[in-house]
Amino acid sequence: MNTTDRPDDRYDVAILGAGLAGGMLGAVLARNGVKVLLIDAGVHPRFAVGESTIPYTSAMTRIVAERYRVPEIEALASFRGIQDKISPLSGRKQNFGFVYHREGQQQNPEEINQLVVPEWQRTESHLFRQDTDAFLFHLAVRYGATPLLGTRIADIETGPDGVLLRCERGGEHRARYLVDCGGFRSPVAEKFALREEPTRARHHSRSMFTHMVGVTPYDQAPSAAAHKQPSPWHHGTLHHVFDGGWLWVIPFDNHDGALSPLCSVGLTLDERVHPKGAATPQEEFEAFLARFPQIAEQFTGARPVRPWVSTGRLQYSSTRTVGERYCLTAHAAGFTDALYSRGLTNTLEVVNSLAWRLIEAAGDGDWSTERFAYIDRLQQGLFDVHDDLVYSSFVGFGHYDLWNAVLRVWESTSIMPTMTVERAYRRFMAGRDEQILRDLEQTPTPGLPAPVGEDIRALLTFTRTTCQAVEAGAMEPAEAARRIFARVREAEFLPAPFALGDPATRCFEATPELLGQAVEWGRTKAPQHIAQLFG
Repeated sequence: MNTTDRPDDRYDVAILGAGLAGGMLGAVLARNGVKVLLIDAGVHPRFAVGESTIPYTSAMTRIVAERYRVPEIEALASFRGIQDKISPLSGRKQNFGFVYHREGQQQNPEEINQLVVPEWQRTESHLFRQDTDAFLFHLAVRYGATPLLGTRIADIETGPDGVLLRCERGGEHRARYLVDCGGFRSPVAEKFALREEPTRARHHSRSMFTHMVGVTPYDQAPSAAAHKQPSPWHHGTLHHVFDGGWLWVIPFDNHDGALSPLCSVGLTLDERVHPKGAATPQEEFEAFLARFPQIAEQFTGARPVRPWVSTGRLQYSSTRTVGERYCLTAHAAGFTDALYSRGLTNTLEVVNSLAWRLIEAAGDGDWSTERFAYIDRLQQGLFDVHDDLVYSSFVGFGHYDLWNAVLRVWESTSIMPTMTVERAYRRFMAGRDEQILRDLEQTPTPGLPAPVGEDIRALLTFTRTTCQAVEAGAMEPAEAARRIFARVREAEFLPAPFALGDPATRCFEATPELLGQAVEWGRTKAPQHIAQLFG
């Protein structure tokens, strides 16, 4: 609990939620002279999921650290930085692994997919969130944010002059602006009835998850013996996929010198196909393993070390995320599914675009809703992009050929935007020109950066409408797969050497040789708007 805050203090920005989003935003703002009140109903350390980084996440982390002069944040951008400076209990991530299963059948070793994170370039991470979130919270406090933990907000008032927060246990706090990083149970969303009812999400899923010990590396399982993927499954985030859902396996013990025996495990199911019943999560998990004995090979000696968390439908969205003197961010604004590890990425995107607006508003006093309108467009765009991806993937889960095709669309949305932000970072570091980063927001497709945004949006829309036809029974899955692969092959914005449209290239690894071929393609054959990424 904070002991220095006085109810008559007036802050520039009050942040609800002191998790990863609130802690990082609080650190950035406080470092840049903004008077911040950081409020949370809970305390640190605490359990959280959303544990897997991707290259886009790490690129955005570097941008935030450098742009806002908070060098401590950069440690989150690399496995070694996290191990040395934040949490030796985190794990490594060298690949996205996908193993396809059919209930009642042996796993086909040809039905696997993997996207390798090139070790010669980088190593991504499995975050032990109780450590990383606490690190960012304490960093915000060290830079001057006022902490107020163990405090629930009973009421919120906003108006032209600012925000008034009333606490359940008494006391009031005033700020010029309010940022809600509080997740699904967003106090601001509840106060102003911002939830979209029903949600526009096409995707449907529910989840159950925990941390376990004794999980066997899948590389040691008999059913994995015939697999020929380039990177060990245990070195990355493993997804067991099947008709109606997927299971994540995120190890923290997968590197030399690992101190943690833990593994994050989560089962996500289409709740229309697998409705939630009276069984406990442990009972439901065991029943699932009985149906898929080759997945169960990983869990013969596993046991949970904390209570399971079991949800209803995960998807929710907001009619708007910005209003008079307030903004919802990250999971307060909406959520789709943990598939593809985009939650942390979306958080970084919003922190990056919101922070400079708050810093400038604290300086010039312009807290107008119009100043923050882009944040709403960004968050709505991020939601729709991920919903299209996950919806299409769940349709694909019913048919391997279609899933194999949809996965290439995801690879396109992962590789090309990452190239875009990494290029922006390099250019920014060369001259510290702030306009380079602001230009990332000049896109007709918020949630997808220019110059690749419009191309990817068109590919996503085509994929989603094709999968809708499959779901409606108007198209056979094999025909849908053929059309999506053809569309990917014909996509001029995708580097031809990557061969993403070839059904046989189920594992993708960006070797130095392959990247060299891609650079040559970019210089000689790429469309003009894409060629700039290779310059």
